Amino acid sequence: MSPRRSDSRDRMLRGASELLREYGAGATSIDRVLARTGAPRGSVYHHFPGGRAQLVEEAVTRSGDHMLRRIDAATEAGDPLEAVDSFFALWRELLTESGYRVGCPIVAVAAETNDEAPQLARSAAAVFARWQEALAAHFHRHGLPLPRSTRLAAFVIAALEGAVIMSRAGRTTAPLDAAAAEMRELLTHAFHDQ
Repeated sequence: MSPRRSDSRDRMLRGASELLREYGAGATSIDRVLARTGAPRGSVYHHFPGGRAQLVEEAVTRSGDHMLRRIDAATEAGDPLEAVDSFFALWRELLTESGYRVGCPIVAVAAETNDEAPQLARSAAAVFARWQEALAAHFHRHGLPLPRSTRLAAFVIAALEGAVIMSRAGRTTAPLDAAAAEMRELLTHAFHDQ
């Protein structure tokens, strides 16, 4: 693939991810992606022969991979409490800097029923599973049994994503701050009681 074609593809994926974060899956249309990115209409079907469904699915995977890299970087730093704190801090920053306009593109896809493209929900589920696996492995490396690590990782993701949704709706970080404080307390006890 030529650098110019790759750039156009990357721009469209980035634009689709941004639109998912701001407006949700239903409002992420090809026209909106083209308007956001300035990509030529013909390049959509060249790069995404499956149309909108393929574009959204690949944007979900790309967004999931981006967050997985952040999870890996945070967990490589060591302390599992600091790693989880960093995720809450990241979302606090994203929410406030965007005026509470952005959310998680994976949640945007997972929350909507799409009978014409059921693979979108499967893609979102696969992303959540990868995040959970990465966090669980980190917790397990720090001494928690694997079943507990897996449950806690799922709970961290669910609490964080739910708090982001509540914060967006209320236009305040209060739910996110509350979830972060409770999560820190829970994880402190979990790692000290082992």
